[in-house]
Amino acid sequence: MKRFFTLAALLFSATPAFAGQTRTVNCDAGQSLTLTLATLVKFLPATVTVKGTCTEYVLVDGFNNLTLVGAPGATLQQPSEPPTSAFVLSIEASRSVTVAGLAFRSLPSVLSSIGIGGGSNEVLVRDVTTDGSGGIFVYEASQVRLVRVTVNITSNYAAIWAVDKSDVHIVDGLLQRPANSNFNAGIFASSGHVTMQGMTIRDMQQSINIDSSGDVDLVNFEPAAAGIDVIVDNPSGTNFNGALVSDSSSLNLGSAKLRISDAGQPYGGDTGAVFITNGSTLNANANLVVSNSKGQGVIVSNDSHARLSGSSITGGAHGGLVVTNLSTASVDFNFFGNPSTTITANGTDVFCDSKSRITGGANIANAITVNCSSLLPGSYENLP
Repeated sequence: MKRFFTLAALLFSATPAFAGQTRTVNCDAGQSLTLTLATLVKFLPATVTVKGTCTEYVLVDGFNNLTLVGAPGATLQQPSEPPTSAFVLSIEASRSVTVAGLAFRSLPSVLSSIGIGGGSNEVLVRDVTTDGSGGIFVYEASQVRLVRVTVNITSNYAAIWAVDKSDVHIVDGLLQRPANSNFNAGIFASSGHVTMQGMTIRDMQQSINIDSSGDVDLVNFEPAAAGIDVIVDNPSGTNFNGALVSDSSSLNLGSAKLRISDAGQPYGGDTGAVFITNGSTLNANANLVVSNSKGQGVIVSNDSHARLSGSSITGGAHGGLVVTNLSTASVDFNFFGNPSTTITANGTDVFCDSKSRITGGANIANAITVNCSSLLPGSYENLP
């Protein structure tokens, strides 16, 4: 017992010496971020300032209250030899970690520039740029906040991944890809949850892909954000779907709008601005704005449902609202702002097959071409 109290006394007496741990690592001078992290006590607050270009794989494992901040021009770069990690920066089983002001450069041989897993929580990635393979991969029920992140994806699939029941909040930022032959997604939420506002997603084949009971919410939750709406634009014409929601997943548009332009491919099919399929749902309310789709506007298929209430679907080359294969859509009266949903100037404004139904037809404005035998003017058949 005496030995225990002696060890405890030594620990607490040493704590002030470690309090406010600060380090500066200059990789241009031959120093290493990995070796610098090894000098820190993981359970005490620490701040590491990074200078220069660090060419190494970095693991942050089991830290509590760590800040990695980049001086101007600071970069973490993947080594050219065969990878020893799936990520250039890995954050595992850590809490209250901030990564700010750093640039990341990765090669096709890794999964993504940054990986955050092992149940990490309260992780903040702020003012970060990634170039190369993927962007940020969040997995194993981790909780992450991304603020003003720019991802330039040149290989791998998605710019931001939210998988394994992880929760990601996104404020502002840009996800984009170059003109190449790769097939990329901006947001990939597979059994994960994403809340975002103020994001621009450009030239992705699948701008937002939600599957395996994942869900994405657009909400104005950050008063200090530069933007509110999420913009999906496709100037290169390579897009297939602005949002693909499949396999019991959901896309919910709350107090932030989703604005999708020039989505889909000229042949139509199931390409277009929003594709809801396989038991999934779209809750658009008045916050979906679709314009000039090369494919469909909103297509709902395979036992899925879409709810529109004051949204706008205009100028598409094929269908505006398309409902097929035992699916439904409800066009509700909007008591706030525009009471009608505008569906007009599309190849066919409203379409449903014989096994599907659209309710609230009286709330659709300016539809000229309608091909739907199960279009009800109200919310129900005649009730008793």
